[in-house]
Parts: sequence; C-alpha cells; structure tokens
Amino acid sequence: MKTGNQSIETDFILSGLFQYGRMGTFLFVAIVILFAVALMGNIILILLIRLDTRLHTPMYLLLSQLSFIDIMNISTTVPKMTTDFLTNSKTITFLGCEIQTFVFIVLGGTEALLLGFMSYDRYVAICHPLHYPVLMSKKICWFMVTCAWTSGSINALGHTLYVFHLPFCRSRVINHFFCELPSLLQLVCQDTSTYEYTIILSGLIILLLPFMAVLASYARVLTVVFQMSSGKGQRRAISTCSSHLIVASLFYVTGLSTYTRPHSLHSPEQDKAVAVFYTIITPLLNPFIYSLRNKEVIGAMRRLLA
Repeated sequence: MKTGNQSIETDFILSGLFQYGRMGTFLFVAIVILFAVALMGNIILILLIRLDTRLHTPMYLLLSQLSFIDIMNISTTVPKMTTDFLTNSKTITFLGCEIQTFVFIVLGGTEALLLGFMSYDRYVAICHPLHYPVLMSKKICWFMVTCAWTSGSINALGHTLYVFHLPFCRSRVINHFFCELPSLLQLVCQDTSTYEYTIILSGLIILLLPFMAVLASYARVLTVVFQMSSGKGQRRAISTCSSHLIVASLFYVTGLSTYTRPHSLHSPEQDKAVAVFYTIITPLLNPFIYSLRNKEVIGAMRRLLA
C-alpha cells in the first residue's frame, strides 16, 4: 500500500446504491429500517434457540447457523454502504475490498449449502421419521455445518486470491455498492474469459446443486403429505413448504443470475438490484419465515416472555 498522495491509487471507489436527493434519502431510510429489522429478527431467533432446551435439535442448530450467516451477510455490506452515504466518502481500501469480497463469498456459499442441508433435514423428518435420530444425529448435523463452512471458505479463498492478483489498470470505480466478483472483473485490463468459466462452474456447484436438492426434497415431502388423510395436515405442510421454497428460490435464483452469466451480459444497474435480494431481502425474510410459521419457536418465545 502506497502512502501519501499516492495511496488513492490503490483504493477503490464504490458508486453506491443511493443517489443524493429526495429519492436517495427515502431509499437510504428504507434500507436502514430493513437492516435493523433483519438484525433484530435473526438475533432474537438465535437467542430463543440458545435459551430454550426444547429447541436443541439438529433442525434448530442448522437454523441458528442460518441466522448467524444472515447477520454477518447483511452486516458485510449495509453498514459500509450507509456510512458512505452519510459521509459522502465512497472510497474503500484495496485490503478492505479484498476482505469484503472474501467474507461475502464465504457467507454466500455456506448459506447455499446450508439451505440444502436444511431441506434434507425436513425430508428425513417427514418421509423417514423413524430413522430421523440416526440419519440426523447431532454428530451428522455438526458434520454438515463443518462441510458447509469449509467448502464456502475454500471456494472464497481461491476466487479472492486469484482476482486480487490480477492487474487493475482501468478506472478504480466499482459500479456497485460493495466489492463483488463480477463488478471487479470489469476493472481488470487483461482477458478474463477463461476465469469467468471457473466462476460459472463454481456457481453451478455451490448454488445450482443445492437448489436442485432443495426442490427434490420438498417435492418428495409434498408427495408424502398428499398421501395423508388429514386435510389440515396437508394445508399446514403445503403452507410451510411453499414459504420455505419461496425464500430459498429467491436466494438461489438471484445468486445464479449473478454468478452464472457471462461478463458480457452483466448490467451494473441490474446487478445492483439483484444483489439487494440476496444481501438484504433474504436475511430479512429468513428469520420470519422459519420462525413465525413454526409453533415450537412461537412456544419458546411465549415461555421466554412469561
């Protein structure tokens, strides 16, 4: 890192999400409110799972991991974005950009795999309830969590080390509100077409395969549910599965849209809009979808308040 007046040469400039003016201020306030609600919802869910012994099961262990990832995910982008808006300073250091990129890819990859494991947990619980204690023991559950974090970290480390050793010889302005791989590649002055295939391949493995597992698991769950004689049980299962599928699909589809498209098809404004969904909207929805529709979590909240 250079010092003095030359230090700006190693910094990046984030164009940001907000435009100054009335509309920009409104959007800024809305994002801050969504950030606060998402943070509060995920923290409350983690505390409930931690304090209520009835929720010390594999399902809720995975759910607490998801909430922790969502807290980290939204905290990786929104505080920097809002600070830049308030201070009118949009620079981010080379190291800061590198760290933000690494952390974001780790969290995104881990969440993608974790959602797949959670769908498997629901599949085993509904389709093979007698084998659930064996197929989803705490040991297996922790193994899943470890695999998700390890795979996400290795994937992120490889991409981050490679990208930040490329020559950034074009404009230092990143047309995004945080440091993300597709936006960074636009600043590289050498041909990155071969590397883009690597991004697409890793996106298909980390995002598409778990997404297919989620769809297959819930399809099997719904098939079993439709064989039930209880209409009330069917409606409840369909309602729960559909809400889980909607949130998971929102995360996977927007992620695939960003990381499996060729460089030539990327639009900065479109990338920003899509990124809002998996950086802000999904962390906001997850705790409410997985808790407000869950009688055990509601019961734990009532016991805690009582």
